[in-house]
Amino acid sequence: MGSARDEILGRIRAVDRPAPPPVPRDYERARHADDPVELLAERISDYRATVYRAAVRELPYRIAERLDGRGRIAVPPDVPGEWRVPGVAWLPDDPPLGVSDMEEVDGVLSGCALAIAETGTIVLDAGPAQGRRVLTLVPDYHLCVVRADQIVVSVPEAIERLDPSGPLTFISGPSATSDIELDRVEGVHGPRTLEVLLVG
Repeated sequence: MGSARDEILGRIRAVDRPAPPPVPRDYERARHADDPVELLAERISDYRATVYRAAVRELPYRIAERLDGRGRIAVPPDVPGEWRVPGVAWLPDDPPLGVSDMEEVDGVLSGCALAIAETGTIVLDAGPAQGRRVLTLVPDYHLCVVRADQIVVSVPEAIERLDPSGPLTFISGPSATSDIELDRVEGVHGPRTLEVLLVG
């Protein structure tokens, strides 16, 4: 004989539920921006993050410049080899770093899935050069590399390119929240400092 819980859940599962009504998708899906890269840089800066530009050939130099003196930097195991410049205390997430290791990390370097120009949002989906979600949420500093070909103009364009079943992290500036007195507090739910390298 089943429990009352099993009986209740059985009744819920047995209910003949109608299919949900279709969601209208007649909104504007693609937008135009004269310069998506410039728009993204402007919007990211609005969120108190810092944007740097780099040509493809100078990316390793720019990474070294940003990470100079920052201490131990966590890195996903599959970042391109040229990103792991000499002179940095790299801490690869392979095997996955434990809690105590994560607490001692001074920053993280990652790539991204894409970036949304209109909202200044960077999206991570645990794909190439991004690593586990925890890797970019625990350290106090995040340096994120965004290529020009990863930039879309609008949110609908981004959603169409993303897999909704995967772990998605939308980053719009450094982590920040406000308490009941509306005092802004940074670094509560993620990095206090976000720097973005726009490439190309």
